[in-house]
Amino acid sequence: MRRYGPAVLLALVGAAILRVSLFSELYLRYVQTGLRPYLVVSGVTLVLLGVAVAVLTARGQDAPEHGDDGGHAGHSHGPAGPRVAWFLTLPALALLLFPPPALGSYSAEREAARRATQGVGTFPALPSGNPLGLTLGEFGSRAVYDSGRSLKGRTLRLTGFVTRGGDGTWYVTRLLVSCCAADATAAKAEVRGAQAPPVDTWVTVTGTWHPEGEPGSEAAWPPVIDATSVRRVPQPDDPYEKR
Repeated sequence: MRRYGPAVLLALVGAAILRVSLFSELYLRYVQTGLRPYLVVSGVTLVLLGVAVAVLTARGQDAPEHGDDGGHAGHSHGPAGPRVAWFLTLPALALLLFPPPALGSYSAEREAARRATQGVGTFPALPSGNPLGLTLGEFGSRAVYDSGRSLKGRTLRLTGFVTRGGDGTWYVTRLLVSCCAADATAAKAEVRGAQAPPVDTWVTVTGTWHPEGEPGSEAAWPPVIDATSVRRVPQPDDPYEKR
């Protein structure tokens, strides 16, 4: 059975990739949607390689052995490779059976206070109509850097998960990614005028922007929203915003 170890490992890893990318939307917890085709191709390739290795191994077992094997008893190195390779089954099985959740408040709270270098200026006009749904990234950029104050007087709607501050404040937060969860950074807005739901709860906050400080100043960060309603919502299939 050990002869089939490499084949089993290849097929198992391939199946785990297909489990999250082809047969579900779980891959969105880890990478951007545009990477799905590459994940599917990788998973299919690994499964096919596993099948090919298994077939070649079976044919090798059926072939008659030649030559004198004397003197080599007890020193077999076998085709199965080092036993430590079997530890690769652990992450593959975990991905198959218990896919890790998307990043949440723990990652957001440990995000350094770094923001993209962005000059103060005017932003394009916002669409008409209230309430206006915005991403946390766009809300933060306009609230902190827009000298035209385009958010003023608008009813806004923000969706994200709940994080807490050390002084009792709470935030609606979203993680922004360029490629995958490994490069995630946090965008958040302080929520005032409403009780905080439990940490990591997904909510939609409706309210108005509360200006703080001059555009581009430290006092303007983090941006603030005065909530008129806070509604619990399910976690979206894609929990990240594109940076």
